[in-house]
Amino acid sequence: MEQSSHRDTARADAPGVDTPGVGTPPSAYLASVLDAALEAHQAGRLDAAEPFYREALALDPAHAKALHYFGVLQYQRGNHGFAAELISEALTLDRTDAACWSNRGLVAAALGHPREAMVCYDQALQLQPDFADARNNFGVALQAQGSLDAAIEQYRRALAANPSLSDAHLNLGTALSKLGRYDEALACYQEVPALDPQLAEAHFNAGNAHNEQGNHDAAMASFQQALLLRPRYAEAHVNLGSLIGKLGDYTGAETHYRQAVALRPNPTNLVCLGGSLGAQGRLDEEEGFYRRALALDPEYSDAHQNLAWHLLKRGDYKQGWTEYAKRWRATDYAAIAIPKLAEWRGEPLGSRRVLLVGEQGFGDQFQFLRYARVLDRLGATVDTCVREPLLPLAERVPGVRRAFSGKPDSEYDFWVPMTSVPSCVGTELTTIPVEVPYLFADKAKVNAWRKRLVAGAGSKRKVGLAWAGSPTFGNDRYRSIALADLSALSEVKNVAWYPLQKGPPHAQLAGAPDAFRAHDFTSGLNSFDDTAALIMNLDLVIAVDTSVAHLAGALGKPVWVLLPANSDWRWLENRSDSPWYPTMKLFRQTELGNWAPVVEEVAKSLLDQ
Repeated sequence: MEQSSHRDTARADAPGVDTPGVGTPPSAYLASVLDAALEAHQAGRLDAAEPFYREALALDPAHAKALHYFGVLQYQRGNHGFAAELISEALTLDRTDAACWSNRGLVAAALGHPREAMVCYDQALQLQPDFADARNNFGVALQAQGSLDAAIEQYRRALAANPSLSDAHLNLGTALSKLGRYDEALACYQEVPALDPQLAEAHFNAGNAHNEQGNHDAAMASFQQALLLRPRYAEAHVNLGSLIGKLGDYTGAETHYRQAVALRPNPTNLVCLGGSLGAQGRLDEEEGFYRRALALDPEYSDAHQNLAWHLLKRGDYKQGWTEYAKRWRATDYAAIAIPKLAEWRGEPLGSRRVLLVGEQGFGDQFQFLRYARVLDRLGATVDTCVREPLLPLAERVPGVRRAFSGKPDSEYDFWVPMTSVPSCVGTELTTIPVEVPYLFADKAKVNAWRKRLVAGAGSKRKVGLAWAGSPTFGNDRYRSIALADLSALSEVKNVAWYPLQKGPPHAQLAGAPDAFRAHDFTSGLNSFDDTAALIMNLDLVIAVDTSVAHLAGALGKPVWVLLPANSDWRWLENRSDSPWYPTMKLFRQTELGNWAPVVEEVAKSLLDQ
């Protein structure tokens, strides 16, 4: 979980000692008091400046400049309501001060009044079109409203007026990053250090841009530079921790997350720290951080989701499914929600029409399609909406009347996300619907594969093999295996190996032992339906935690799954069987990243059969 890759920097027009007062010339003493206030303010000594401002206003309560910059001081302290009163009063005395209008816009934005802020910036720019700070601030307001192209125009105009305005370079980079224009954004960030060598945000944002491009070394260097400039930069600790974790160093991630929590114990940082502990298998320590996050924000969906995974992994399905029902981020939910259709929460289903909606990865949908039969037995008429590659198999699931992909074109009484059904029906470990098979391969394809396989394998056991999942999965570094690390299996006698691996990892076969390459029919696996038909002709499937493992289990075929030490919630703890798939056997790492003992155990089990 990463922090935002942007810091939109609005800029207050700083007070200057040499600016003449507005209105009736003050007395020499008033002038000296105001000069002292402005000098201390400009030096950043707010506590020293405040008494001078108050004395100046006691001498002349209608002094526009004193009201204006005392208001700026209050804004800088976070007293936005008081700041608004002071600067507004200054504007009633002098409506021609562009800096005063711009600073009033900053206060309006801080108070959550974006339209008012933009009116103020526009007024400042009408008075002074080349006012770079106001252009920059106007851009920030537009960007906050989602008007990125308009914001970019304002930032560019600010830089045309003042090329040394570091905040405008930074903000232009953030807007370009949000549009995915990372090379242009990086060029903006590279301008900043020469203008403001201490601005850690430039390195932080550059790190995020590099990360989005997959340039992890450059991203890490940028985050480290940001922390060198500002060791107490909590967001940089979080994003560096997230990058380190993504590269497999969960211990290193924990170190940075702990520093972030010490600096800012907000829900996001607490969940990140809990997740890094869970990834190391330190489950006893993990839960407390999610509980702390929820104490701060009871609606924080990421904390609910991580807590749900933790509870489910520990076998506490009663609490686990309750938490899982609260897992949604608004954007995630909107991506699958069916507008104007009631979501099923467990109401009686007699004769109701229910749309079962697939979510998450292929493996998840294979696992939870079983609930179509549950809903059917509760009296519902069930259609299911799944990703297109699953359609042929989904159409044959017991309880499914119709499977489709895309938008629904029929009327329904309810819709329900596939993985929400267990919480609605109160699934416990002992009540998981385990009837297999509930996926069925196409009979014609099964027969076609049988003819091809009989000729090649003879009397050998036919074993399918899948060694890698999607590289976009967060824990793929640990759940996938290099085919070379499985080479000991190729030496087991009387086994004919059938690769089931698609995608880039299939290229590893080129340097694999002959036994792994002899029966490579993957060119004929153009769909999950093809893979299912091939699996039905095998004696056993051996796979890492990927969709092939779920497919084999749902087909009711014997399947052995090789699990990392930080395995997914659905495989529980310390079990060699799965309550979800009665034909499945689990082989677990005891040390994260060390597959050798697992492969040795699998080889021995093959020999013992």
